[in-house]
Amino acid sequence: MKSLPLLTLTAIVSLTGCASTLRADVTTYHAWPADVPDTSYVFERTKAQDDSLEYRNTENLVRSAVRNVGLTEAEANKKPSLKITVDFNQQISDVRTIQPVAIDPYFYGGGFYGAGFYSRGPFRHGYYGSRFGYGFPGFGYDPYFYGPPAVAYQDVTYQVARRQLHVLISRYIDGKAVYDVKVNSQGQNPSLATVMPYLVRSAFADFPGKNGVTRTIDMKVDN
Repeated sequence: MKSLPLLTLTAIVSLTGCASTLRADVTTYHAWPADVPDTSYVFERTKAQDDSLEYRNTENLVRSAVRNVGLTEAEANKKPSLKITVDFNQQISDVRTIQPVAIDPYFYGGGFYGAGFYSRGPFRHGYYGSRFGYGFPGFGYDPYFYGPPAVAYQDVTYQVARRQLHVLISRYIDGKAVYDVKVNSQGQNPSLATVMPYLVRSAFADFPGKNGVTRTIDMKVDN
């Protein structure tokens, strides 16, 4: 079998990677009180997180998200009511699939109307046009004159990024959890920095939401 044109394979890879939405599975557990007298909080970090610029960027995204749901960062030297811990990770793996691709069997020069008679014969150009039947009275164009398109199979290998974001809000005084959310998402964009704003947004969608429920959230991605 002859190899498929490079353009065909490129089109497959491009189409599979051009998603306009990001899908995330969001699981939330909470014991959020109906009336919270004090919504002040601090971030609790590990030593590694404290030294990580990537973590600081994600923390800023969470800071903005919790501000939108009514939490306020505690002032320095003042005891907060809550503490927030943030953790995230991403794993990238290769995925191999076999995909059917429709091809024109005469594109490669096979058959009676391939690169032999058809390409050099009287029907290539001229009165009858580039397809047999165009110029004959009473004959219309038959898309299946040369037979149905052939189907070949092409190996396609691409990478899938699996990401998880975990945000835990606990009472500062005793560490009792009041909001625990995990966001899982996967896609072909390997840039966690690009995807993270959407993961954080989904973590606080409809805050605090239903307890013990996994929701699937689709978010439009700004290209």
